[in-house]
Amino acid sequence: MDREIQRSRAARFLELHHGEHILVLPNVWDATSARIFAQAGFLALGTTSAGIAASLGYPDGQYIGLPLLRDVVQRITRVVSIPVSADMEAGYGDTPEELATTAREVIRMGAVGLNLEDGVLSAEKPLQDIGRQIDNIQAVREVANSADIPLVINARVDVYLRLHGEADDLFKQAVQRANAYRKAGADCSFLIGVRDKETIARLVREINGPVNVLASAGSPTIPELQELGVARVSFGAGPMRATLALLKDIARELKETGTYSFSEHALSHSEMDRLFTP
Repeated sequence: MDREIQRSRAARFLELHHGEHILVLPNVWDATSARIFAQAGFLALGTTSAGIAASLGYPDGQYIGLPLLRDVVQRITRVVSIPVSADMEAGYGDTPEELATTAREVIRMGAVGLNLEDGVLSAEKPLQDIGRQIDNIQAVREVANSADIPLVINARVDVYLRLHGEADDLFKQAVQRANAYRKAGADCSFLIGVRDKETIARLVREINGPVNVLASAGSPTIPELQELGVARVSFGAGPMRATLALLKDIARELKETGTYSFSEHALSHSEMDRLFTP
């Protein structure tokens, strides 16, 4: 991607985190899903690690590796003209040097932002050491600065997803981590696993910077989240899982009844082609 275009999209993406309206960020898993959301009028997109992994035949959790992920994200950024943020999970590395390599890959993909989570796949130690995560975020920020591409770092805080305990203790840990990551160079704090309005409102008040929440059935509505002060709402693999549920219904209908009611609501062949018409 042309560096000037990428730089402009990155600046625009950051700006959207500080706008008058909440940033609604659909999560996509391939070029077609990206094109559909872009044509619907959304201002930016995120990828879903779980959705991309499933589309390639893998479980979530960095099993696909950077080369496969790079190929998918490049396909997405090629077909849309709006900012795209890549879900890089835990960064595809264990050291700040490896995270710097990942950041350079994100830029090569044509993305202008990335998610970076502090959860780790360990029952004994479910969260990354806060000091190490600060180093990781600083390494990513240094790469972005040196490339003059202002990558939007969305620092995911996994306290509510991976820890159990008293509500006040979880809240303090989440705020401490979010503010530390923000100070290290993160642009937005992603508080995954939080759904009740009171906690969301408290987090927004105590965290120094934009807050991202994950929405699903039972979460506050988008207008409600905006009223609470949330800057960004995303949906993870939800849209893809809903799509897979429809596909399972199609499979069941074909197998059990031999009918084709699903085709009544399908895009026509020409409508599908027009998704990618220049």
